Amino acid sequence: MKKKLLSVVMSAAIIAGVLAGCGETATAPAPVESEVTTEAPAADATEAVEAVESGAEEATTEEVAAEGTVQDRAGNDIVIPETVDSIISMAPSITRTLIDFGLADKIVACDTYSYGSYGSALKEDIPQFDMMAPDQEAIVMLGADLVLTSGMSAAHGNDVFESVKEAGVCVADIPSSASIEDIKKDILFIGQCVGKDSEAETVCKNMDEAIATISDLAAQIPEEERKTVLFELYTPSAENPVIYTAGNGTYINEMLEIIGAKNVAAEETDQWPALNEEAAVLMNPDVILTADMYTPDVINTILTMEGWENVNAIVNKEVYEIDSDSVNQPNEHVISAMVAMAKAIYPDVFAAVEDPFDGE
Repeated sequence: MKKKLLSVVMSAAIIAGVLAGCGETATAPAPVESEVTTEAPAADATEAVEAVESGAEEATTEEVAAEGTVQDRAGNDIVIPETVDSIISMAPSITRTLIDFGLADKIVACDTYSYGSYGSALKEDIPQFDMMAPDQEAIVMLGADLVLTSGMSAAHGNDVFESVKEAGVCVADIPSSASIEDIKKDILFIGQCVGKDSEAETVCKNMDEAIATISDLAAQIPEEERKTVLFELYTPSAENPVIYTAGNGTYINEMLEIIGAKNVAAEETDQWPALNEEAAVLMNPDVILTADMYTPDVINTILTMEGWENVNAIVNKEVYEIDSDSVNQPNEHVISAMVAMAKAIYPDVFAAVEDPFDGE
């Protein structure tokens, strides 16, 4: 099985734990998240002065910025090229959105995880870079119009694209979002960068419509029939007896709430808590959802875990695997993951719901 990115949304504890399992040690800060909104190109200085003189609101620093300047999702001022014909994508979540926009042919390089997941949709043998430590000189030499990065590239606290920016290349940062609303803002921003505004708006509209459909159906589930769910990103083992899961303040918890389920880890302090097995067993989830892409035969592994015999999900064999790329990568395909979750947990309620991104 190809090695893929564990998750662009995992906490430092997960990253460190997995690296430790490979015989390495690492300490990384939690992924940067952004509430920054996309802004339209600012007016030039003349227009700003005229606005003030005509009695309009006083111009701000952003309003007098150079024409074409916008803020990326991390709040950095950037100037998007008028024409974007070549793109370097440094995160799988971004790469998949670009592919959905029909721009696979414009991607001239990507990170190794993007190629591992979506290489079949990209040009053959395009350059691949380590998202955490990219070869900046090689990136500059490619002469791309735009480089799109994610919060994972800044996980160690330093700007690994500093030389690329100094060379005059437009680098737009999109920190890993923690909510569906912010994911939609990311999609709209990507659309703005690559001239696909209309396509981005359509994607967000399809997301909203799917959420509304699922929410309406979920509202019909009686409170006493709502199931408790343990979502796991990594299955415990003798070497690493910890369950990594999604807590409150994550889009995964948000999706569980939308489909009418109860996340057993919703009250945990951390966004991405690490639960010991004893605590997880005591939570006694009705359903276990797994996005673990490292454990062979993961469903049977979970069903036969020692000490879990009396957990409701094990007794009733309600253990389901969710596509890791869809659920771990914050883009439009989290809706695909949500549809899959809904159908697994409440098959009778959501049987007729369609995935608006199926086949993309």
